Amino acid sequence: MTGPAAKLPAGAPAEAPQWTSLAPVTMEASARGDRIYHTVITAFAISIPLLLLLIAISIGLAAWPALSQSGLSFITTSEWDVARGRFGVAPAIYGTIVSSAIALVLATPLAIGVSIFLSEIAPSWLRQPVGFLVDLLAAIPSVVYGLWGIFVLIPLLRDPIAPFLKDTLGLGNTPFFSGQNYGYSMLAAGVILAIMILPFISAVTREVLLAVPRSQREAALALGATRWEMIRDAVLPYARSGIIGGIILGLGRALGETMAVTMLIGNRPEISASLFAPGYTMASLIANEFTEATNDLHLSALMAVGAVLFTITLIVNALARWLVWRVTKGRV
Repeated sequence: MTGPAAKLPAGAPAEAPQWTSLAPVTMEASARGDRIYHTVITAFAISIPLLLLLIAISIGLAAWPALSQSGLSFITTSEWDVARGRFGVAPAIYGTIVSSAIALVLATPLAIGVSIFLSEIAPSWLRQPVGFLVDLLAAIPSVVYGLWGIFVLIPLLRDPIAPFLKDTLGLGNTPFFSGQNYGYSMLAAGVILAIMILPFISAVTREVLLAVPRSQREAALALGATRWEMIRDAVLPYARSGIIGGIILGLGRALGETMAVTMLIGNRPEISASLFAPGYTMASLIANEFTEATNDLHLSALMAVGAVLFTITLIVNALARWLVWRVTKGRV
């Protein structure tokens, strides 16, 4: 008998217990799980560019009738006449780019300054509340920003701010701050966009600054640098690529913003150098006319506006990746 109850003769050596090896079964199950995991993750990864391609194809097919009829004049002319079937989106492209540029100019220094304060200067008891309040700006609905802009921002721009810019600072002699300011303007849209993209840039920049190795800071301080010199010469250069990524993320948010900009920009399809003049953006053009499209060509023209906005967004993201690559390559 070989069972556990078998009796061995006196003096006989004890045999080692017979164990059934489970290693092949375990390894086979693990390999099967790895294959399933690899397949699922690969499917998820492929679905993102596939979804992007499907969106591009659907928008392109819907926009093709208007683009084939208007040709290059669709993006180079300013006439938008639905009755005659003439569509020119140049003022909307100009307004989209200018309002987003204003937002970046205003939001980037403030967002980076807040991020440096929270990550390098603020005491620990103050970082969490201030960081929470900054991030809370991203949770406010766009229409609430628009209402705040109508009742608070527009009166401020119309009365104290515009005369200050024109008279006190002497900027009225420049084309950017000339003409009458009625409040609803490119400047108002840029300011509200700056407030809306600030938490995105700040959140990314703060996380990047906190990820800088402590050895970078300690090495700079050990060489005799002050706190500001340490931040300027050791922390910011190390985090430059991440900061650029956060800025481009904010730019992408500004390019596609619709409701708040539609409520504040004035919605006039004209190109003007003055920031006090009303303007138009591609997103606001689609929002204003999509539900009132009277025929298939009009609808196709609005889809073509979306295609142009989609293309600009892709170009901006590609440029961002290139900048991050250049900065990272230079640091390495």
